[in-house]
Parts: sequence; structure tokens; C-alpha cells
Amino acid sequence: MGKVLLAAPRGYCAGVDRAVETVERALELYGPPIYVRKEIVHNKHVVDRLAGRGAVFVSELDQAPVGARVVFSAHGVSPAVRAEARQRGLRVIDATCPLVTKVHREVGKFASRGYSIVLIGHQGHEEVEGTAGEAPEAIQVIDSPVEADAVEVPDPAKVAWLSQTTLSVDETLATVERLRQRFELLTDPPSDDICYATQNRQGAVKQIAARCDVMIVVGSANSSNSVRLVEVALGHGAGAAHRVDSAADINPDWLRGAASVGLTSGASVPEVLVEQALDRLAELGFADREEVAADSDALAFALPRDLRKDMEAAGQPIPQLPHRA
Repeated sequence: MGKVLLAAPRGYCAGVDRAVETVERALELYGPPIYVRKEIVHNKHVVDRLAGRGAVFVSELDQAPVGARVVFSAHGVSPAVRAEARQRGLRVIDATCPLVTKVHREVGKFASRGYSIVLIGHQGHEEVEGTAGEAPEAIQVIDSPVEADAVEVPDPAKVAWLSQTTLSVDETLATVERLRQRFELLTDPPSDDICYATQNRQGAVKQIAARCDVMIVVGSANSSNSVRLVEVALGHGAGAAHRVDSAADINPDWLRGAASVGLTSGASVPEVLVEQALDRLAELGFADREEVAADSDALAFALPRDLRKDMEAAGQPIPQLPHRA
């Protein structure tokens, strides 16, 4: 019989919890349809479940009727998107993760002081698009130490770096170090931009990776933090690592000859998918399990203010959001 090493923390972070709960409460309070710009979080299971309840996911705001109620996803949006929403008379519920909002504010502060900003992140990711949109004339996006060599700025003494919140901690630090070699006066953000949940989940994987013949990460392909967990596992001693959307994707061939399997999940993954993966692993001979805990997540965010106000007016109780790790 094989053993499962179950990483903790895993799964939903506070920002995802808040975003998903926002759509659920909006559907209860206002009734469907509730339009959501982009995926509320990067998880197919969550998006499909909310769509089944009446959420309508749109790529752009012009796909929502004038005056409709629209939720902005956890990844945040640019000022241009907010302006478009006002022009179309959309009733916005902003579910942007507060940690992403913090990065947006940092962009504004640096740009107002005339700094060139290097944003470390993945071009095309919704979070990066929203953050870069705060000051497009001042921001360059790079995603690796190699790309740091191509950065050109008008004043090398006024360069600051910021990052997408869901990156690999190690990879980001390597890129920052390369930037610092080029710009000795490089200014750091006021605090780490890589969010606590990303760091804690990567830390938990690092703690068990060397003990795992195979690491399985539950998470969607477009989830940056889930993809990073696979990379972190491989970089810290796991014999192999695979990302799966669900238990059905676990390939028995991966487990042949393995004595230990690590299991974790990205920050937008509900715990039910982990439980299903555990059941599948038990069927495949890995019924024994050990939960290995690293740093805990002790943070919760309140629902968006306008939603709370309408809930109070309707006499609905305001939930205390649990952290479902």
C-alpha cells in the first residue's frame, strides 16, 4: 500500500473565497442573471457550478446588456475597464482580491513619482493586464531573468519592480536579482507582492516534495499558481509532478512503482476536488494518508461593500467568510 502526503495549506485562499462567495450571494440577493467579466477565478469546476446557478461569464463588458449587474473577477481590472462599465451604466460588484488592489495602488504611487515600473508577470494574464492598465505608459512587463536584460528606462536611478501575486517565489527573486544587477538603485515594493497564499502553498510543497515519488496538483491549466506548484515540486525533489483538473485525470501509469504520492491544490480549487482525488488515489492503492502542515493561512476578507450594503437593506445576514484551506 502506498502513502499520500497531503500538503497544507492548499486550495481556496481568502481572495478566491471572497470572489466565489460574492457571486453566490449576488445570485441569491438579486437573482440571475449575474454577469461576470472573465472567469471569477481560474477553476473550471467553480465556473461551471456558478454558471449552472445563473452566472453568465463574458469576455468583455459589451457582451453584457446595458444596465446589467456585473461582477469583476478576483484578478482585477484596469481603469479603462472601469470607465467602460460606467459608460454602459453597468452596476458593478468589484470582487478584485484586496491583495491585487494593493499592487494597483503601488503602481499609482510609483508612477506619480516618475518611476519606471517593471512588472514581473505573465503577459496576457488577467491580473497583469489589470495592473499594467493602471499606468501603461510607465510599465514594462517581463517574466524571467532573461527578459530583465531587455529592460530600457529613461532614468536608471528611478526604477521600481512589482509582481503578479501568483508567481513562483524563487523565480521572481531570481528576476529581481537580475534587475538589481542592472539597476543598482532598484526600488522594492513596500511589501512582498506575491500573496501569502501563493507563498504558503509553495512552502508546503517544498516541505514534502523530496519525500514524493509523484506529486499531483489539482488545478486548472489557466491557473498560474497551480502551474507554479508543479514547477516548485519538480525543483525541490519530487520524482515527477502532474497537474490535473479533477480525480478523473489521474493516470494510474504515473503511480506504477511509486511508494509515496504528494497531493496539493491551487488557490482557486474547492476542497471537494481534493477529496475526490484522495478517493481516487485510495482506489489505486494509496489509502494511507499523512497531512503535512506548513505555515497556516490566517486571513479572511469581507464581501464587497456595495453587496454588503444591499444585503443589509434586504435583511440578509452578512457571512463571516471562513478560510477554506
